[in-house]
Amino acid sequence: MTSSFTSVLSWTVSLLFAVQPVASPRQAVVETTAGTFVIDLAPESAPNYVTYFTDLAALGAYEGTTFHRVIRNGMVQGGDPLSKDPAKRERYGTGGLNAVKADPRATSMTAGSVAAVLVPGKPDSAGAQFFVVLADQPALANQYTVFGHVAEGIEVLQKISATPVDAKGLATERVAITRVTIRDTPPEPFVNETAAQLGTYRAVLDSSAGPITIEFLVDKAPNTVRQFMRMAAAGVYNGMAFHRVAPGFVIQTGALSTRSVPLTAKQQALVHDLAPEFNDTKHVRGIVSMARGDAEDSAQTSFFICTAESKALDGVYTAFGRVVDGLSTVDAIEAAPREPGTETPATRIELRSVTIERR
Repeated sequence: MTSSFTSVLSWTVSLLFAVQPVASPRQAVVETTAGTFVIDLAPESAPNYVTYFTDLAALGAYEGTTFHRVIRNGMVQGGDPLSKDPAKRERYGTGGLNAVKADPRATSMTAGSVAAVLVPGKPDSAGAQFFVVLADQPALANQYTVFGHVAEGIEVLQKISATPVDAKGLATERVAITRVTIRDTPPEPFVNETAAQLGTYRAVLDSSAGPITIEFLVDKAPNTVRQFMRMAAAGVYNGMAFHRVAPGFVIQTGALSTRSVPLTAKQQALVHDLAPEFNDTKHVRGIVSMARGDAEDSAQTSFFICTAESKALDGVYTAFGRVVDGLSTVDAIEAAPREPGTETPATRIELRSVTIERR
C-alpha cells in the first residue's frame, strides 16, 4: 500500500487542489476485466483526493491500468499509470504519485475502505494509485486518507485479491480497469414509492419452463410487496430453482439454498424476516404467497404459487400477488417429474430472474 521509490514519474495531468466538497452524493463505477464494483465517494472526508480521482476518471486515465499488488482477501491496489505497459512491470507501484495535497487521515480502516496510496514519510504524496482493504485493518488507522467505501461488488474485489503473485507480491496475471464512471448515487428502488405507485408495477418471472407474470395485491400486503420488489430489483431471485412441486397444491421457489451463486453483500443486506400481513385473500389457483417456517414472522425470500384451492392456507400465509399470465407455465412446472418419494423436481427448473416492470 506504499511505494518505495526515489524518483517519481509525473502524472500527465496537472490539477488544482483548491477544491470544494461535492454537493451531492456520488459514486465511482469501476469496471474491470474481473467484474464491476462501485465506490461511495466521501468528499467530506477527502475533498482534495475525491476531486483528483474524479477528474482522472473523467479523462479516462484509469483505463488500462491494472491491480498490480494484491493480498488474498486482504487488499487490492491499482491505478498506477505505469501498469498500462507490461514492459514496465518492475516499476509497477512507483507511478502517478506526489500529486495531491494531504487530506485528513482516517481514524479507522474497515472492510471496503478505499484509500489513497502514499510514499512513506511524505504526507502530500497521494496520486492516481489507490487500494481497497477487504477486511478490517486496525493497524492502518490514522495512516491513510480514505476517500470512499465499496457499496457494491466486494465479491469482485475478493476475486481480484486471489490473483496469483510473485515473490515480490506483484500480480502475475493482468486484471485491468476498463472504465471508471462517476455518477450521482442512484436512489434505492421501491423505497419511497407510495402503495398506489407500487401498484403500477408487476413482476415477470423468467423460468426455464416459460414466463409467469404476477400482479401485486398492494392493498392486502403493501410491505411484503415492497420487499419482494426490492429483492427482485437487486437480483436476489436470479439463478434460483423451483425446489418444491406438490401437485394439486403449490409450486415453490425463492429458497436461498437453491441459488446458483451466493448473494452479494448488498443483496444479503436486503434479506430479513418479514412481519406477516395475513389478509382475507383466498388461496385459489394462481395466488402467490410468502412461504415461512413455524414462526409467523419467519418469511424471507421463498414464495409459492397455488395450483389449486387450498383453504388451509387462508389467513395463515401472506398472499401478496396473483398470476395474470403464464398459468400454462405453472401447469408445466406442476407436471414436472419429481425425485421418487419427494417434492423435488428430478431436473432443475430454473428461475432465471424476476423483473419488475410497469403494468
